[in-house]
Amino acid sequence: MRIRATVAAVSGALALSALAVPAAQADDFAASRADVAKVRQAAHAASARAAGKPYALNVSFSDFKIAKTVKAGTTNHVATTVTYTLTHGADVDIAARDFVTDPIIYRGSYTAPDNMLYGNKPAKCTATNATTATCKGTIDVYPGDHELRNTDAGTWRAAAEATAFNGQDPAGETFDITKVGYKGQSGLGSTLMQRFSKLTVDASPEPVKKGKPITVTGKLSRANWDRGTYNGYVEQPVNLQFRKNGSNTYTTVKTVKTNATGNLKTTVTAAQDGYFRFTFAGTTTTPSVNATGDFVDVR
Repeated sequence: MRIRATVAAVSGALALSALAVPAAQADDFAASRADVAKVRQAAHAASARAAGKPYALNVSFSDFKIAKTVKAGTTNHVATTVTYTLTHGADVDIAARDFVTDPIIYRGSYTAPDNMLYGNKPAKCTATNATTATCKGTIDVYPGDHELRNTDAGTWRAAAEATAFNGQDPAGETFDITKVGYKGQSGLGSTLMQRFSKLTVDASPEPVKKGKPITVTGKLSRANWDRGTYNGYVEQPVNLQFRKNGSNTYTTVKTVKTNATGNLKTTVTAAQDGYFRFTFAGTTTTPSVNATGDFVDVR
């Protein structure tokens, strides 16, 4: 079963909080996400009361590549491809069925993250020589499952991990975590997690006489991850642009600021047939967006 796990600092050790989702999304590897998370927990644990921990697996990660931005709305699943290079010792069998590696992005510190996201399935690795492999995985985001909060918008750091269970069954009575190898490596890169944005425009009246005023209205909104809705993005500069009929180029007419509910309203003078649109340049937490042009017939 696919497990979404988040770790948090508790009493000097890391405690696991996991949420299972439908079996239709089951992973096709031997160990579950909960098993991997338990290994991570033990590896990070600082408490003297910890009942053993995995040994340091002889692997390292490099050339980590992830999209510059990840844009998440309120409901739709978002998947972002990640690639990285895995270098390992000759004693590490990355082809073993119970060897697992995957990319991670986290908010805050790696050992005590405020939030952490990774993929539905482990990365797939292709050996390039006896001790090096190129790995490809995903970061899967489910905003509708409350995996994100508004405060999560911004920079996330990247990490990767690998676990060699070496035939140890985490569900078995004889499970010995000290025989499991684990390596996590943080600070491999970063990405921006952004709240998906929407922008509308309406120019009226249509048609309009040349020289008469045209009123242009619209709204800039963005995903509210706390509530699962879209809400107005307030006090933001938005450009009103015009493209004359027959042209492919928009020209900025003026800059308008959204009001306390994210709404926009301004007036221009009718001069010629064409399309009006609003365009938003974006911020660190919110991506840029263009409204679909609205045609005005000037007579």
